[in-house]
Amino acid sequence: MRWGLIGASDIAARHMIGAFRAAGGEVAAVLSADAGRGRAFAEAHGIPRAADSVEDLLGGGNGDGGGGGSGGGGDIDAVYISTTNEKHYAQALAAAAAGKHVLCEKPLALTVAEARAMVRAADDAGVVFATNHHLRNAGAHLAIKRLIDDGRIGEVLSMRIFHAVLLPERLRGWRIDNPDAGGGVILDIVVHDADTARFHLGEDPAQVTAMDAEGALGRGVEDSVMSVWRMPSGALVQTHESFTHPHAGSGIEIHGSAGSIIGRDVMTQQPVGTVQLRTAAGVEAVEFSDHNLYIRAVTHFMRAAAGDGEPAATGMDGVKSLAVAQAVKLAAVSGATVTVDYGDGDNAGDG
Repeated sequence: MRWGLIGASDIAARHMIGAFRAAGGEVAAVLSADAGRGRAFAEAHGIPRAADSVEDLLGGGNGDGGGGGSGGGGDIDAVYISTTNEKHYAQALAAAAAGKHVLCEKPLALTVAEARAMVRAADDAGVVFATNHHLRNAGAHLAIKRLIDDGRIGEVLSMRIFHAVLLPERLRGWRIDNPDAGGGVILDIVVHDADTARFHLGEDPAQVTAMDAEGALGRGVEDSVMSVWRMPSGALVQTHESFTHPHAGSGIEIHGSAGSIIGRDVMTQQPVGTVQLRTAAGVEAVEFSDHNLYIRAVTHFMRAAAGDGEPAATGMDGVKSLAVAQAVKLAAVSGATVTVDYGDGDNAGDG
């Protein structure tokens, strides 16, 4: 598969280019809003073409050959979108209309209606659309899900996700001061935790309550939030997300009628941390794979594009994680308990 990067981003440089190549793909072109940055990015990462516009990337022009190549979007089969959040919608629609498969960063868009339109456009065009929710590809989370599915902790009663970190200096741009670009910790991290809860429990949050804060890093956007979600089964999920906590660590706990699963430092892009199963029989260390989670995600995407199964996280998975995040935002602003609106005429979905 030949990839075009829409966004010369930190995550593309640090994780995705390597994952595309390791999965057997080729990175053929890159587009940046800053043409000079795009050319430098292409040169630095051995990418043949730096495009001038979305139309150029997708096939409307010849590009400038940054990195040594030339030619239009006939050289790409799929796009990876990692621009700021307010740009995803138009870029995904353009890619689908051009017949390109789409892997999009989260959140998919700024509204659930836009996210659903992106998924519909891909369906109408007959291309694969996926959300880059990486955590469900991690060995730790795959092991945790197996324990739950195998009934090792009985009926799930509650879940706690703690995902409060110190945002790295290199990422302290639009995320901490630009609401129009989708800045703030809710759209940045709550979507991850919503997808993680849905992945493990197989159901969608129905109602949420929340409180947020700003000021330590956030300027006009929240930099910390805590929320509680009620699942259709009656299970409760408690989450904590922040950009301002340097030593909190991250993790997940799932408590059931017959046991508990305790994961420490597993809400991360790296295959690290520990998982324990606690039951009446004692405490058991749970082994898990240390594979690269992005390579797994890309491999599933490429198989889906070839007609073999689905991506690890579909477009609808991205729609639903965004819906939960939007509900958390509304609950924090209003002080009320909010019913999650998934944009389908229903409240909570079926997972």
